[in-house]
Amino acid sequence: MPNVEKVSVSMTPQHAELMRDAVNSGAYASGSEVVREAMRDWSAKWMQKREDIAKLRAMWAEGKASGPATEVDFDAALEEAREELASAPPHAR
Repeated sequence: MPNVEKVSVSMTPQHAELMRDAVNSGAYASGSEVVREAMRDWSAKWMQKREDIAKLRAMWAEGKASGPATEVDFDAALEEAREELASAPPHAR
């Protein structure tokens, strides 16, 4: 397998047993295969989490740049939102 780096991974006995079970069941050819799949899944989650954090930071910066905070009557804002939702076409809800 090209471009492979060997690393040592420690895991709980329960995780090791699950990995051995997955290999013994024939679902995976080796423990390395199990770990590679786990890393692919984790990588996708990690990238999504990083994107989400970046979006939140951008929204936070946008909010701070929009000017000073103003008081809002929450009940009035909620009622206004309900009215807008009620008057929206059915396909837009």
